[in-house]
Amino acid sequence: MTNELAPENGAAIYPSLAGKRVIVSGGASGIGEGIVEGFVRQGAHVAFVDVQDEASEALIKRLANAPTPPIYLNCDITDCADYGTKIEKLIDRLGGCDILINNAANDDRHEVLDVTPEYWDQRMAVNLKHQFFAAKAVVPAMKAAGGGSIVNLGSISWHLGLENLTLYQTAKAGIEGLTRSLARELGREGIRVNTIIPGNVQTPRQMQWYSPEGEAEIVAAQCLDGRLQPVDIAAMVLFLASDDARFCTAHNYWVDAGWR
Repeated sequence: MTNELAPENGAAIYPSLAGKRVIVSGGASGIGEGIVEGFVRQGAHVAFVDVQDEASEALIKRLANAPTPPIYLNCDITDCADYGTKIEKLIDRLGGCDILINNAANDDRHEVLDVTPEYWDQRMAVNLKHQFFAAKAVVPAMKAAGGGSIVNLGSISWHLGLENLTLYQTAKAGIEGLTRSLARELGREGIRVNTIIPGNVQTPRQMQWYSPEGEAEIVAAQCLDGRLQPVDIAAMVLFLASDDARFCTAHNYWVDAGWR
C-alpha cells in the first residue's frame, strides 16, 4: 500500500521510527495533533488518548489513508488509575510500547488569591502527575522491548515568569525535575527520557489568549521572525524518539525561536 501520508517534502525521515509503537496523551488537537500526525507519517503505529471525541475522530478520519491509521481511546488523564489501565489496553492493542509522549496539559489562567487546595490538586493532576504514572505504566513494555524513549512536554512559561499561570508553571518546572530523575532511574534499561520546552505555539487554544498586538509582542521578543507551529514541536519530538538521538537523555530541548 502506498503511504499517502509520508513525510512532506523536505521533512526528515527516520527509518528507526517505522513500525515503532507510540502512545501520545492529548493527541486530538494542537501540538498533540501535530505529534500524532508526525509519527503516522513516519510509519509508526500510534495510539493516543484525549477527552475530545469529535476532534479525535476528525483526526482519525483525516489520517485514514495511512498504512496504519492511529488508534484513539477516550481517557481522563487526571484519573491515574484509569489512565494506567487504558495505557495497558493500548499496549495490548499495539503489541508493546517503544515511545511515550507526555503531551497533555491545561494552561487555564488563574489568580493566586483564587487558588483553593482542590484547584491546586486538579492543576497538578492535569499538568504533572499523569506524566509520572504514564511513564510507570509503559516501563515494563519498554524493558521487554530492550529500551524506549519518553518525551515530556514542558513549557517556556516558568522560565519567563508569565502572569496568571502560577500553578501551571509550578507543574511545568516539576516536569524538568521528573525528566532528570526518570532518566537516571531508567537509563540502564535503555530507556531515554527528555523534555521539550516549546515557546508560544500558534494553536487555536493559544489564540484565545492573544490579540494581534500580543502576538506581535511575542514575535518581537523572539530571535527569529514568525510564529511556531505544532509541526515545529513535532519535528523535535520525532528526533528525540528516533535512534538518531540514542545518546540524548536527561536534558531539555528548546523549540522557542529564541523567545526571551
